[in-house]
Amino acid sequence: MNTAATKAREHIESTYARRTPKSAELSDAAGRYLPSGVVHVSRYTKPHGLYASHADGARKWDIDGNEYIDYFGGHGALLLGHNHPRVVAAASAQLARGTHFAAGNELDILWAQKICEMVPSAERVRFHSSGTEATQMAVRLARAFTGKNKLMRFHSHYHGWLDDMTSGYISHFDGSAPIGVPASVAANSISIDPYDRAQVERLLHEDTDIAAVIVEPLGAATGKVPIDAGFLRQLRDWTRANDVVLIFDEVVTGFRVSPGGVQQLIDVTPDLTALAKIVAGGLPGGAVTGRADILAGLDYDPGKRGKREKIFHPGTFNACPVSAAAGLETLSIIQQGEACARATRAAQRLRQGLAETLQEFGLDWIVYGEASAFHLYLGGEVATPADFDPEALGRERLYRQPADVARLLRLALNINGVDFSGWPGGLVSTAHDDATIDATLAAFSASLEMLRPILAS
Repeated sequence: MNTAATKAREHIESTYARRTPKSAELSDAAGRYLPSGVVHVSRYTKPHGLYASHADGARKWDIDGNEYIDYFGGHGALLLGHNHPRVVAAASAQLARGTHFAAGNELDILWAQKICEMVPSAERVRFHSSGTEATQMAVRLARAFTGKNKLMRFHSHYHGWLDDMTSGYISHFDGSAPIGVPASVAANSISIDPYDRAQVERLLHEDTDIAAVIVEPLGAATGKVPIDAGFLRQLRDWTRANDVVLIFDEVVTGFRVSPGGVQQLIDVTPDLTALAKIVAGGLPGGAVTGRADILAGLDYDPGKRGKREKIFHPGTFNACPVSAAAGLETLSIIQQGEACARATRAAQRLRQGLAETLQEFGLDWIVYGEASAFHLYLGGEVATPADFDPEALGRERLYRQPADVARLLRLALNINGVDFSGWPGGLVSTAHDDATIDATLAAFSASLEMLRPILAS
């Protein structure tokens, strides 16, 4: 790296460090108690990650008092932004009434009813504490219903961190087992290229032991590696023809892409749907929903589940009353129809503005995304945005980036008052108004100026 690029890198890192001394202190303290000092993989960065103090609307503040326009959005949980007053009021009221009764609560029914009103595949609902639990239960239900063993997944699609979902997410694309996962589990969890449609069709026809296919319906990382509606329609046809359960993982896209998720938008109804994040109004919570005959595997009534053994499923915080109250209020707001459209319009304006800024700087990066998600492709190799073909590039190249540029871009954006996700990209909420988008674009331009010597090297 040349002298100008080295100085630019040092300037970005030193400026970030000067602005965030308290975050640095807490990061050092965390390292004494937490592996690598973090509780989530996305929060590991160098020289240190941010430590937040509070948030409101589209913004959050760190413990040094710095303000950021937030595009993490609670990892996708906050379509309505931070601290929506109606959601806060509902959760606070329930908090005062009680957090755990070890008994049924009317909110259990109202929350499940709301999901069934909004999600096309929803006939019955089972609540969980997280999206990871919801996807795992979806797979168990499918195996119990079909009597088959194998699960088909797609490279880099994230369905939680449990054993079934690990091979082929960020590594082990050859199907081998990551450390800590038994080889027998990996062997029953087939992960394949999402763009190899011929292989998908062939395996579903030839392998009679496939119980289910699980898919992020916008593609990996909410569309970082996008898949189109045509493929999902084919997948619906192929799974139905081969008695395979189709599971949509709408943990992020549920209630974001439309009030009924991707499945409502494209009119493709899966057998089961995994939900979390928005479903609980930004609090911990998840759910699996879908066909009544499949969820009957959880039923105590032998007549409903046929000759199958009942699936055992406890869970201390299933349908936690505070999460139920926040989720019910959030879904009631979204059901009115404007929230998803508003966030999508804001994201469209942001994507357009980011693309125009890149053009001004003469960079061959690409901005893309669907609904209220946006992604930056930093890999080059594309002459113009019109030439951008994700399927032709493939998963590996869509994730490819110039060395360390994504990290430095995020640090520069933090310096200028914006927090993108590290992939890089983000999610837009209803709280991101025109003034917020304008401020984001100005910060993006200032950040690229800081990076200019590095990008030119």
